[in-house]
Parts: sequence; C-alpha cells; structure tokens
Amino acid sequence: MIRTMTFALLSAVCLSAFAAGETNIKAELLKAKKTAETVCVACHNVDGNSVLPVNPILAGQGSDYLYKQLMEFKSVDGKPAVRNNPIMGGMTAALSPADMKGLALYFSQQKQKPAASTDANLVATGQQLWRKGDFERGIPACAGCHGPNGAGLPAQYPRISGQHAEYTETQLKNFRSEERSNDPEKVMRTIAEKLSDKQIKAVADLIAGLR
Repeated sequence: MIRTMTFALLSAVCLSAFAAGETNIKAELLKAKKTAETVCVACHNVDGNSVLPVNPILAGQGSDYLYKQLMEFKSVDGKPAVRNNPIMGGMTAALSPADMKGLALYFSQQKQKPAASTDANLVATGQQLWRKGDFERGIPACAGCHGPNGAGLPAQYPRISGQHAEYTETQLKNFRSEERSNDPEKVMRTIAEKLSDKQIKAVADLIAGLR
C-alpha cells in the first residue's frame, strides 16, 4: 500500500514538472515569435526564410548553432563581439541569453523553404568538392562534416543545405580572409584559404540545391 502511494506521488510530481516544462517552452516560443515579428522580420522573415540572398535562411537550422551565433554577435561588458557585424550587433544588444536561446529554438522549429542551384556547370564542380574534396589542394570533402545532404551535425556542424548561394559564398570568402573567425579550431578558415573563387562559387551553388 505504501509503495503504491509513493509511486503515485512520484508520478504526480513528475507529471507536474513535465507540464511546467511544457508551459515554459511554449511561453519562450511565444516570446521568440514576437521578437521575430518585430526585430528579425526585416532581414529573415518571421519564419526565418529570408528572401534576400545576402541574409541567411534560419528556418530548420540547429538551435545550438543558432544560439552560438547569436551570442557571438553580442558585445558583452564592453568587449568586442566574436563576430563583427554592426547590424547583428545592434539587433542582439538588447537580447538576453535566454531571449537568444528562445529565438534559436523558435527558428529551428520552422520549416525551411530552400533556395535552389542555378548553374549546372557550377554544380558539377561543386559536387566534386562536396563528395571528394580536392586532394591536390588539401581540401577535404564538405560532406565529411556537413553530411551527404548538408543536414549538418547538431551542436558541431551547421545545416547548410538549401542555403542562399550568395550568402554561402560570402561566408566562405570571409573565412578565407579571416574577416570571420568564429570557427572552432580554425576548421573553416583552414579549408577556405585553399579554395579558389571559382570553387567557392561552385560549392555555394551546389549547397543551395541540396535536400
């Protein structure tokens, strides 16, 4: 009898905690949606599907990756942000870590409306780099980290499939010039410095069409 009562009590406590957690998540997502509607919408749209090729598609991206990027755009205690971007620096200035975690979760749950490849000749070159890399230039296959379909590996490598080619091209060039340097252990900078402009454009166009 005592065991039955104890089990029932523990079950009630667990259910109550679970319900409270669900309520908190719903509240965070609702708050994040309001932020998306007022702060993020101009560049990324409410659902994270940017129609401007210079701005990344956020919908369907891993929440851990999005949270890391948002935190690194923010200047903390007067220290320079890890990612130097005046627009994003201004957008994140008023956001708390909790706000950014909520936004990251919100955008990760949105359905991506992917971009598309536009140049068949570029895609052929891009496929070579994606699947096999370039041995002579010391470039590893992109699929080795980002997966065969570009889905990435949550918390380690971002999802890049369906991303705007123009945005991907810019980021690869920024890694190459070290204008962007927030890649752990300089992985992307080391790879990008070996890529030619043509290779960057080719793999960016391929990525836009990956599904």
